[in-house]
Amino acid sequence: MATGLERALTAALRGEVRFDTAERAVYGHDASNYRHVPRGVVKPADLDDVRAAVALCREFGVPVVPRGSGTSIGGQAIGPGAVVLDFRRRLGRVLSVDPDARTARVEPGTVLDDLQRAARPHGLRFGPDPSTHSRCTLGGMIGNNACGSHSVAWGRTSDNVHALDVLLADGTEFTAGGPLDAAARAALRKLPGREGALHRALQDLAGAHLAVLRQAMPALPRRGSGYPLDALLPEQGYDLARALTGTLGSCAVLLGATVRLVPDPPARALVVAGHPDEGAAADAVPALLPLGPLTVEGMSADLVAALLAAGRRPAALDRLPEGACWLFLEVGGATPAAAGEAAQALAEAVRRAGRATAAVVTDPAEQRALWRIRETGAGIVTRLPGGGEAWPGWEDSAVPVEHLGDYLRALRGLLARHRLRGVPYGHFGEGCVHLRLDFPLTDPARLPAFRAFLEEAADLCVSYGGSLSGEHGDGQARAELLPRMYPPEVLELFRRFKGVWDPDGLLNPGVLVDPRPLDADLRFPGRDLPVTLPLAEDGGSLLKAVHRCVGVAACVDTSSGVMCPSYMATGEERHSTRGRARLLAEMLRGELVTDGWRSEEVREALDLCLGCKGCASDCPVHVDMATYKAEFLHRHYRWRPRPASHLALGWLPLWLRGAALAPRLADRLLRSGPGGAALKRLGGIDPRRSLPALPEQTFTAWFRRWRAAHPVRPGAQPVLLWPDSMAELLDPEPARAAVEVLERLGFEVRLPSGPVCCGLTLLSTGQLGLARRVMRRSLRAVPAGLPVVGLEPSCTAALREELPRLLGREAGELPSRVRTFAEFLDGTGVALPRLEADAVTQVHCHQHAVLGTAADRSVERRMGVRNEVLDSGCCGLAGNFGMERGHWEVSVAAAERVLLPAVRAAAPDTVVLADGLSCRTQIAQLADGRRAVHLAELVRRALREAQ
Repeated sequence: MATGLERALTAALRGEVRFDTAERAVYGHDASNYRHVPRGVVKPADLDDVRAAVALCREFGVPVVPRGSGTSIGGQAIGPGAVVLDFRRRLGRVLSVDPDARTARVEPGTVLDDLQRAARPHGLRFGPDPSTHSRCTLGGMIGNNACGSHSVAWGRTSDNVHALDVLLADGTEFTAGGPLDAAARAALRKLPGREGALHRALQDLAGAHLAVLRQAMPALPRRGSGYPLDALLPEQGYDLARALTGTLGSCAVLLGATVRLVPDPPARALVVAGHPDEGAAADAVPALLPLGPLTVEGMSADLVAALLAAGRRPAALDRLPEGACWLFLEVGGATPAAAGEAAQALAEAVRRAGRATAAVVTDPAEQRALWRIRETGAGIVTRLPGGGEAWPGWEDSAVPVEHLGDYLRALRGLLARHRLRGVPYGHFGEGCVHLRLDFPLTDPARLPAFRAFLEEAADLCVSYGGSLSGEHGDGQARAELLPRMYPPEVLELFRRFKGVWDPDGLLNPGVLVDPRPLDADLRFPGRDLPVTLPLAEDGGSLLKAVHRCVGVAACVDTSSGVMCPSYMATGEERHSTRGRARLLAEMLRGELVTDGWRSEEVREALDLCLGCKGCASDCPVHVDMATYKAEFLHRHYRWRPRPASHLALGWLPLWLRGAALAPRLADRLLRSGPGGAALKRLGGIDPRRSLPALPEQTFTAWFRRWRAAHPVRPGAQPVLLWPDSMAELLDPEPARAAVEVLERLGFEVRLPSGPVCCGLTLLSTGQLGLARRVMRRSLRAVPAGLPVVGLEPSCTAALREELPRLLGREAGELPSRVRTFAEFLDGTGVALPRLEADAVTQVHCHQHAVLGTAADRSVERRMGVRNEVLDSGCCGLAGNFGMERGHWEVSVAAAERVLLPAVRAAAPDTVVLADGLSCRTQIAQLADGRRAVHLAELVRRALREAQ
């Protein structure tokens, strides 16, 4: 039932007001260890909505938590019983860029990469660049005083803020700027009303405590703990914009900002310096800083080991020189040659400095690949090499750079005494260390050990003149430790500073003043429910699996990649990988989402999951939502009626086998107006979808005639072609092409002894028992020993990954024998025909996630095909997903993001390559008559033209 506040907000606002269980569950988490269920969520449509929401929350006495992308690691983007203002949803514009003044005007929800794109044509950029730059917002960066890898050259956010438009909890609005001269400061004191009173109070606060503010605030570049009260000092010009930056949304609500921009070097080069360990790397930093590098980032061998344990080995690792800890030293130049020369000079200086090795990387793609490893560190290191989970908590300490080596060695000793493991990395050029540790947070009995370590670590950091936070802010994770860093009089000044801005404590309370305990409100409690799928990487625990998600929010990056198509289409947090993981965690916790496997909130969120598996590969911690969805659907519909689409599309291979008995009659029925409409209605298929034409004969029937006309050549190497259900019964042309190609290249194509199916249509609809039976039956038809070539990427991926998951040892060695068509051709080294052709390729998302595409690119290069691989992500059809009623809008939106515009824009003679049937079908139905072909069809064309 709606509360008074919810009704009032709904009546007053144009934007979204969500107080439902699912939204509260999703917004009860950020990227921290904590969980706070909000009262509700508001997604303002404009600044008037923000004003109205704050006014109504003040009237009802409900706290307000401003939120950007929710990547805060200290717990400052969540609040118990608060109303969360989600600025990213609708307030994310770059309002203007002034290249002459080198400034930009932005809304609070503007994503950093969007600002960078707007500034780039002018040769400018915003200096700070956290690793979450593809999704973090300027409002969040201002709240945290974010830094990133280039702060050693271009400063923190506070160094790049010109003016802030703010709203106080009492409704007062004004623009905070600075620094100011004495006359301007005096003029502010004379302003009438609340604004003048605020300026008088703040100037008096600073004036009465000059000695304390000058002596008790550590002077280091990465002091991110506490309020930046020293910005109020006269010698700082009463820089109110700087004083507000880093206050975690606890003093004012940001309405807009004017930020400074810096020249963006036209060319860059990267020097990677190898050192024996992180202490040695840190010791080398002070001598490197006078050389003016744009970055001085540290990355240890532990992080590389964690990366290798998590998945495929990136080729970029080959560029790392010898060492066990590496410094990434970037330089810029007016031209690539100038940047390269500067990098060579820096590399020579590195080598002269001592026991360091150095490599110079000038290729932009190789530089991006190396930076990608560093940027995904926060996610990668949550799973430690050799097993174990690692969490934030002491992930952001900073010390003076000249003490960094000693601090790291002492920190290693402290970890050893507490028997903790972690992977250090971070911004060594400014003494900031990121470190996630295997704290025993899932065991309540061991939480005292968590507290004991943090208290000792805080004391250690302070003993080196450091800050508990270097850029992530204090929040619940560190605010309780502030008395170990600051004397009581400074803590009292923090309290008074907060009181001047927000006397009623409505804005993000408890994140710095009056903090909640650092070991309370943890997000980890929950119960494990029995599961059917093994979840072997997580010890069979769904709870452990969903806690892989640490909230770094790579899944809400809408700029590129496969993950997450439903979020890209909807912009809704609950339809992201992170949002679904949070809902599953709440289901297992059982307090907010109380009906377990029967939860309608979880079912609704998972309904728009396309099962693309992009998260399984692209998520830094490899959350596999397609697998979790299959398990949930299996349990949710156990002993209950299933949706019609599960029977129509999940059992599609069965229906197609029946149709194959009378294909012409079945095709006329499908394609007749009344018959097709009735079948769609009964099968839960969207009426706007076209039903595909049925072939007149199955692939197996065609193959029998082929073999009769083309006897096996003596000495031909046998290979087993997997005739998946769709190739056999729906679209046999790629299989026919594959047979012709393989046999003309000297192989003997054989087929299984009976019908086979990978069971994917059953798996994706959660019919796990039937899927297992189908897989077992298929195994019996496959002879031992032969290489198995799959043509449909989703089916091939299922054989390689899902078959052993569902059947375990029963799967035998079949998964290891399965190859894609391109892998087989490339692996045999057979001579390929040349083909002068241009192509654009849509990569099937399961191939991207499970199989990889290196062999496909190699085959195309060997053939001479000029190919552009689209950064289009999932096509949107995704097997049964895009056919189902209720999914049309998301399916089409996913396709229209990149794929369909690119296909329509391609020249008429450009080949559209798509190995996936779903991709080819989506293109055929939505791309204005263009037809996509399988790689096998392209090779067949090349062979025929070469005759």
